[in-house]
Amino acid sequence: MDEARKGQNFNDSLSFFSRNCVRTSGSCVVLSIDPVIGAIAAGNAVVLKPSEIAPVTSSLLSELFEEYLDSSAVRVVEGAVPETAALLEQKWDKIFYTGSPRVGRIVMTAAAKHLTPVVLELGGKCPVVVDSDVDLQVTARRIIAGKWQLNNGQACISVDYIIATKDFAPKLIDALRNGIEEFFGADPMESKYISRIVSSNHFSRLERLLDEYKVFNKIVVGGQRNQKKLKIAPTIFLDVPEDSQLMQEEIFGPLLPIITVENVKDSIDLINSKPEPLVAYLFTNNQKLRNDFVQNVSCGGMVINDTVLHVTVSSLPFGGVGESGMGSYHGKFSFDAFSHKKAVLYRSFSGDSPVRYPPYTPENKKLMRAVMNGGIFDIILALMGWSRD
Repeated sequence: MDEARKGQNFNDSLSFFSRNCVRTSGSCVVLSIDPVIGAIAAGNAVVLKPSEIAPVTSSLLSELFEEYLDSSAVRVVEGAVPETAALLEQKWDKIFYTGSPRVGRIVMTAAAKHLTPVVLELGGKCPVVVDSDVDLQVTARRIIAGKWQLNNGQACISVDYIIATKDFAPKLIDALRNGIEEFFGADPMESKYISRIVSSNHFSRLERLLDEYKVFNKIVVGGQRNQKKLKIAPTIFLDVPEDSQLMQEEIFGPLLPIITVENVKDSIDLINSKPEPLVAYLFTNNQKLRNDFVQNVSCGGMVINDTVLHVTVSSLPFGGVGESGMGSYHGKFSFDAFSHKKAVLYRSFSGDSPVRYPPYTPENKKLMRAVMNGGIFDIILALMGWSRD
């Protein structure tokens, strides 16, 4: 972090409360520790509240933090809603939250009582636009990696839905079907590379999406599920209605709708008609489409011709915009997020000019005007008692 401090007078430390509501145990570790590292680097005291949805991981974090970190500066609070509510009643210098927009609003409302600034990473429906000029096999593999390989879709940056043209969609579906079989076998339900759904509550939520009368007959790949094992196979839908629950809420699971359009350019308007996503993905070799997409799609971040890899680049800020959050972190941006840049000006006792003090004589006024105009010639004229007039 030496580079982060270079050229700055002071970065004031903040007492810092991180509430990471993460719905998978693997991500819980990363998304809890990552902001804490930035906070500690900036000199903060930290209270971390991991997600109750992954209690074993939460307990492990508490144990490791207590063993290896200074408990007077870094503490882990375990529990559920009552503990979170109690923490939100306190006055903090900064609150960092990862989770849903619904809870993000609760966090922000609580923070507003103390005028506490917040960083909110809230996810959203992350789209993938696929042009017809792409390398189809590579595209399919990278979409699979950004959906089912990534905790079976249980990640805030996971691919949420695909937009493709009507004539190209069948080819894309075939490529995805082949890629799924290549990665997870003929029966993905038996694959050790397919993550389980994190809890029975989330499994029930996904079943509700899967069985909605508007979409259950739109399945073109997958659809199998096993409640006892908390497993759902990679499932692809084609042309589900826009008013279906699949298209109205973040899926956060292995269900993937494909929406077709007449022209790939129509995808920009479709994305912008919805709340801003945390990240938007585009696969294309068309430079004009790429430029239009980058310039006109509002989102937290963007990846061209791949998925999810932007989170591995520490030189890029990670965060949302609008409905997907506010603020950013990762690398130096974490240091900045958990610091206050305090401006300090030092002066000596010499060079104290009477011009700045009353009484304001005509000569003093000329000199003050010259100084405010910023022209060295005007200043010289004023010192000589002259002016341009």
